[in-house]
Amino acid sequence: MNAARLERRTVMAQLLEERGDLLVVTGLGATAWDLASLSDSPQDFPLWGAMGGAAMFGLGLALAQPDRPVVVFTGDGEMLMGLGALSTIATTRPSNLSIVVLDNERYGETGAQHTHTAAGVDLAGVARACGFERTTTVREPGAVPALRADLHAGGGPLLAVVKVALTADPMTLPPRDGTYLKNRMRASLLGPTAIYE
Repeated sequence: MNAARLERRTVMAQLLEERGDLLVVTGLGATAWDLASLSDSPQDFPLWGAMGGAAMFGLGLALAQPDRPVVVFTGDGEMLMGLGALSTIATTRPSNLSIVVLDNERYGETGAQHTHTAAGVDLAGVARACGFERTTTVREPGAVPALRADLHAGGGPLLAVVKVALTADPMTLPPRDGTYLKNRMRASLLGPTAIYE
C-alpha cells in the first residue's frame, strides 16, 4: 500500500513552487530535511526539536504576520504529539495559516514504528471536530495543485493531510542555530535592525 502513496519530498517541492511571500515552518526530522533540500530562505523556519510544537509556532507566526500566508509542514507523529494545538488554532481562526501533515503513518525518527494514523486515526477529522472549516486529505497527485492554491488563498485555518510513502531520502540538514534562524527571519520580515530590538 505504501508504494501507491505520494512521494513526500516531491509533494513539498510542488507545494512550494512560486511560493512568493509564503512563510514556512517545519517540524523536526524529515519535513525539516525536505525543506532544506529545496530552500534556504529567510522565510523558512525549520524546528529542530520541541516535538509537537510546529503547529503552535506557526500559529504565533500567523498572528504576528497577518498579511503573510504561513504554512506548517509537519509529520503525523508530531501532529499526534500536539493535537491540542488544533483546538487552539480552530478557536483563534487565523485566516492565513495552513498546516500540511505529511502522513506516512510512521515515527520516522525512532525506527519507523506505526503511528496511530496507521490504525485509523483521522487527523483531518480531528481538526474538523475541533472547529476547522477547511480540511482535506490528499491521496492522489492530481489533488496537489489545488492544495498549493489553497495555501495562498486564506479564508480560515486549513489542515491538509497528505498520505505519503515511507521513503529514505538523503538527509539535507538546515541551519542548526536557533538564534541565527530567528534573527534571519526577523530581519527579512521587519528589517535588519529588528534583530537588535
